[in-house]
Amino acid sequence: MKAARLHGFKDIFHPETEKLRLVQSKTKEVFERFGFSEIIIPILELSGVYSTGLGDTTDIVQKEMYTFETKGGEWVSMRPEGTAGVVRAFIEHSLYRKSPVTKLYYSGEMFRHEKPQEGRQRSFNQIGAELFGSKDPLADSEIIAMLWLTITELGLSDHVELELNSIGKPAERNRYKKALTDFLSPKKDSLCENCQNRLGTNPLRILDCKTGTCREVTSEIPFSIRDYLSKQSSEHLDALTSSLGEKSIPYRLNPRIVRGLDYYTDTVFEVTTDKLGSQNAVAAGGRYDLLVERMGGPETPAVGFAMGVERILLLLDKIGTRRNSPGKKQLVCIIHIGDEARGEAARIADSLRKKGMRVETEYENKSLKSQMRKANRTGAGYSVIIGDDELRKKVFSLRNMRTGEEKTFPLKKLADLRGHGDFRKLL
Repeated sequence: MKAARLHGFKDIFHPETEKLRLVQSKTKEVFERFGFSEIIIPILELSGVYSTGLGDTTDIVQKEMYTFETKGGEWVSMRPEGTAGVVRAFIEHSLYRKSPVTKLYYSGEMFRHEKPQEGRQRSFNQIGAELFGSKDPLADSEIIAMLWLTITELGLSDHVELELNSIGKPAERNRYKKALTDFLSPKKDSLCENCQNRLGTNPLRILDCKTGTCREVTSEIPFSIRDYLSKQSSEHLDALTSSLGEKSIPYRLNPRIVRGLDYYTDTVFEVTTDKLGSQNAVAAGGRYDLLVERMGGPETPAVGFAMGVERILLLLDKIGTRRNSPGKKQLVCIIHIGDEARGEAARIADSLRKKGMRVETEYENKSLKSQMRKANRTGAGYSVIIGDDELRKKVFSLRNMRTGEEKTFPLKKLADLRGHGDFRKLL
C-alpha cells in the first residue's frame, strides 16, 4: 500500500495549525460575548438528517455527501455542514423546553465530494452559530452583528462585503421559482449543464452560478425576488436593514443571494471578497423558521451562519495580515553542552514546564551550533545555555534570540523564574 492521502484532503502542520487555532479561538471568544455556548456534534449522522434537513434537490445531498451503509444496515453520512446536526441535537435533547431562546455555536471538519481547488477542499473546517426561538428581525441583526464583529476583530472588515437578501416564505419563493422557470426555459440551451439540471429541480441556484453564460442569461431577468415578497417578508427585511444601519454595519442588498440549501426562509446573507476568485464567500447564513418542524420538532424560528476557516486563512494570507496568537506563551530553549549538562537541562526543562512555560530541549548531545539553529527554527524567544563548565561554576547563560544579547546569571536564578515575563526582566 502506498502511503498517500485521499485526493482533496490535507495534512495540516505547524505553523498552519497555529493559524487555524487562532482563528477558531478568536471566533469562539467573540461568540461567547454574545451569550452563545459551544455544542460538539458527531461527524457521522443518519443520512436522513441531511436529506430531510438540507433538501433532496440540493447539490450537497444529490452529489457531494460521503454516504455509506453500516454493517448494521443503516445509511449514514459524514457531515457536509453543521446546521442540520445542531437542529437534530436541539430536537433530540428537547432544548426548546429549557429556554425560550437557545444560542449555540460549533466548529469542526465538514466533508463534501467536490472538485478540489483553492479555498475548496473535500475536507474543510467551519465555525457556525445558531440562534433558536426568536422570529424577530433583531435576532437576525444580532447574529449578523456577531459575525461582523468577528470579521472586524480578525482584521478583515476592509476587505469583505456583507451582501443581504430576502427569499421570503415558501409560497412566495415558489411563485418566484415558477416565474424563473418560465423565463429561463426558452434559454435552457444557453445554460451550463449543471444549471440545465437545476432548472427542473432548484432554479434559484442558477442565480448564483459563476459560469459566464449563465450570468449573462440571468442578468436579463426583468424581475427579482423582491417583487414576490409578501408585506410581512418585506417588513422583516426593512426592520433588519434599519437595525444594521443603527449599528453602523455596512451592507449591500443583492437579489442574487439565494443560498444553496432548501431550509432558508426570509433573510439570507453572505460575506464575500474579491480576493479569492470564484470561491468568494468566507461566511454565509440566514433564517430557517421551518427547519426544526420539518425535522420532527416543534415550530421554532431560527437563524444562523457558518464561516469557512480555510477561506478566512487564505484571505488573511492574501492581504498580508500578521496573526499573533493572543496570550501565546513564548518558547524557551534549553541548550546543553556535555553529559552532565544534558541531565541538568532535562531537570530545568521539567521545572519550567511545571510553572506553565513552553520549553524545548535537545535529547541527544549535539553541538552548540546545531542546537542554536534549532532554537532559531522553532522561533524561541530565549535560550538558556548550560555546559559542564557552567554547571561546575553554578551559572548559566541567557540569550535573547531576537537581539542576540547574552548575559550570565547564577544557576539558582532559574528557580526564581515564575513566567516568561521574568526572562524579559533579566534580558
